[in-house]
Amino acid sequence: MCSPHPWIGGIFLLWYYWRMIYLACDHRGFQLKEAIKKSLIERGIAVEDMGAFSYDEGDDYADFAAEAAAKIAASPLEHKGIFLCGSGHGVDMVANKYRGVRAAVCWNTQVAKQSREHEDANVLILPADWLDELSTQEIVSVWLAAPFTGEDRHIRRLKKIGDLEMKNCR
Repeated sequence: MCSPHPWIGGIFLLWYYWRMIYLACDHRGFQLKEAIKKSLIERGIAVEDMGAFSYDEGDDYADFAAEAAAKIAASPLEHKGIFLCGSGHGVDMVANKYRGVRAAVCWNTQVAKQSREHEDANVLILPADWLDELSTQEIVSVWLAAPFTGEDRHIRRLKKIGDLEMKNCR
């Protein structure tokens, strides 16, 4: 058993379930995304950055979020994502257009934990305009460490979401 680092809790005990974390952001999330990427890489966590690759006020969140969401949708049980834009809403809307992607906008650790425990979210959406680096790192840590509870009520609800995806997503 690994002794958990105080910043990341029990993340290493759960990590083998995930093959890759895909990162995506626009210019408003760029600085926080770079801090998240650095921290994850330092801890030996597999990360693929789908952009933005530099600060560019003319970029569009939809381009980066779509690329990352497609990767996650290809294997939603094995991959996770962390997406950022100013409000979080734009990248959330893009991510949730992909079958098997369950993206949740999280602005504190409690919401992040619940998104994993209840909805089994596989994409963490962060509103970069409203978070500082310390709170962002705490949210990421809690989200990565929180398991899906697997309670019947949550499974039932996720099945309904899956049924809607089958009906409405081509």
